[in-house]
Amino acid sequence: MDQIWQVTAVKYAERNSRTRQDSFILDDDHASPHDMDYFIWVLKSPLGTILVDTGYDQPEGDRRGRPVLRNPDEALSAVGIDPASVDTVIITHMHYDHAGGMNRFPNAVYHIQETELQYVTGPCMCHSHLRYPFSADHVCQMIRTLYDGRVRFHHQDGEVAPGVTVHRIGGHTKGLQVVRVRTQSGWLCLASDASHYYENFLKGKPFPIVVDLQEMLDGFQTVQRLASSPSLVVPGHDPKVFDLFAATDGLPDFARRLDFGPVRAVEA
Repeated sequence: MDQIWQVTAVKYAERNSRTRQDSFILDDDHASPHDMDYFIWVLKSPLGTILVDTGYDQPEGDRRGRPVLRNPDEALSAVGIDPASVDTVIITHMHYDHAGGMNRFPNAVYHIQETELQYVTGPCMCHSHLRYPFSADHVCQMIRTLYDGRVRFHHQDGEVAPGVTVHRIGGHTKGLQVVRVRTQSGWLCLASDASHYYENFLKGKPFPIVVDLQEMLDGFQTVQRLASSPSLVVPGHDPKVFDLFAATDGLPDFARRLDFGPVRAVEA
């Protein structure tokens, strides 16, 4: 029987100098400001703790001119998670802001789509535009982790634990996967970058960083099928997440429990 999980979104960075042209290909309003938040997600149950993505740290932020508000390991410590004790990590895709700092979790087994590792070590990376969101250091870290025997590959759909499954979407990268989690509110889909914002999947507006546009558009439908309702699809970078999900006693102001469900209706 599937386990019921707690799900916590932890914000570690933000970018407030973006406009809507940075978020949508098909949009008439290009110039209006459009902020972006950066999250990692923590799943907890009696079966243990699973981390979804690892974020990026201050040195990576400095290299890209995208400073962090707090290093992800510090953010995790604030919600009671010791990085050294994490034994399971799901990497949704290998972009720098989702797969940085894997060395902070030396005891973890990593779950990734086989297509994603093939992508980031293959001929597509000959093109500077395609490799820009990746870091060679992060890719090498994943290879070292593989040789340490701590990588588990998934092909399309796979189970990480009872009540936690991964599903390849593609689109944004070749092997982007989303995470489906059973919660007290129903099946929740951590969409990661299959939908950066609510507006992407609710209005069918593709994000500009895309490898396969059809897969991205199909993915907008898939994430809704995986969740019990559209309100339980959680985008990867939307500041609205902190407006729709209530603050929780015992958590810092940069964290939200998602398994309780949103406190108001989801709108694009």
